[in-house]
Amino acid sequence: MTTAQTQELDVQPSPLALLLLGREADPSSERGVECPGDLPSPSDPDLVARARAAKEKLGDKVFVLGHHYQRDEVIQFADVTGDSFKLARDAAARPEAEYIVFCGVHFMAESADILTSGEQKVVLPDLAAGCSMADMATAEQVAECWDVLTEAGIAEQVVPVSYMNSSADIKAFTGRHGGTICTSSNAERALDWAFEQGEKVLFLPDQHLGRNTAVRDMGMSLEDCVLYNPHKPNGGLTTEELRAAKMILWRGHCSVHGRFSLDSVNDVRERIPGVNVLVHPECRHEVVAAADYVGSTEYIIKALEAAPAGSKWAIGTELNLVRRLANRFAAEDKEIVFLDKTVCFCSTMNRIDLPHLVWALESLAEGNLVNRIEVDQETEAFAKLALERMLALP
Repeated sequence: MTTAQTQELDVQPSPLALLLLGREADPSSERGVECPGDLPSPSDPDLVARARAAKEKLGDKVFVLGHHYQRDEVIQFADVTGDSFKLARDAAARPEAEYIVFCGVHFMAESADILTSGEQKVVLPDLAAGCSMADMATAEQVAECWDVLTEAGIAEQVVPVSYMNSSADIKAFTGRHGGTICTSSNAERALDWAFEQGEKVLFLPDQHLGRNTAVRDMGMSLEDCVLYNPHKPNGGLTTEELRAAKMILWRGHCSVHGRFSLDSVNDVRERIPGVNVLVHPECRHEVVAAADYVGSTEYIIKALEAAPAGSKWAIGTELNLVRRLANRFAAEDKEIVFLDKTVCFCSTMNRIDLPHLVWALESLAEGNLVNRIEVDQETEAFAKLALERMLALP
């Protein structure tokens, strides 16, 4: 239906529809969706040359970070690739770079700003590149949860552990309340540390990583875990349930990893005899329990590097990475397929496309700072405290 037709029928597009179309801003969000400039056309045949020219003009002043889930058209311009924490640390190790262009999502750029110097400026090519998981835990919701724990008389026993995939506000909350950050690689170490500090853990914002680490890696039972739903009074839990729990899991998940199902695992085993199922720990518990191998993005890459020629693998993680690995190892006769039959990219990560990258690089080359991600000093201080606790883990 055209705009003229909707006006004829006196039908007004909803704010959500306009937001999804990129023609409106969400007033309740810290991010907008409009690009403050004219993007080059996606059909411009000179985009690659323009990106290369702008990057060469900037020289050592710019350092481009590319997350593993990025598009190939963007990842080709990355100076380093990796997961979110590795990239933030790589940026901090390049103090001579005035501009850090983060081809990832919002919370990753925030982490880079927290860990880099005050002179460095972090740029996100599209401010609407968020993370659905990180957005499932707001500062207001988590503060209300802490009030619930206080009223239940257990807040002093609870240590917050927040996944790297969280906003700066949530990292700061974690730092204020004596907690630590974790990655998918060191979640078990972080939980071991937390249980040395207190009797219970509030795990934010990914329920699946928290549950899988507690049950699969640390030998807890599913009954030791309760799910706190921020959209229900008291999180949908009784005081008795909160007092009995060891792991209080936030009701959040990754929109990509959460789609994999036990049926996906059973189906691929039937289709490809002898296949190895390798999944990310952000997947559901029943998927992780049925897999042959479970690990972080870096673990997945290293496992495939070490895999023998002729082996077959079904990978449960983001499609851009799976496709890139399949192409990389095809010459070694390693068969690598996506675990689910349905194509699933990280939609917000894919907002960082070549036109946005070209626009950002050309703007910086012309001396115009655009789309800067800047965390306020108080939030940064407490978030950094939580990150430093993670860095100090044995």
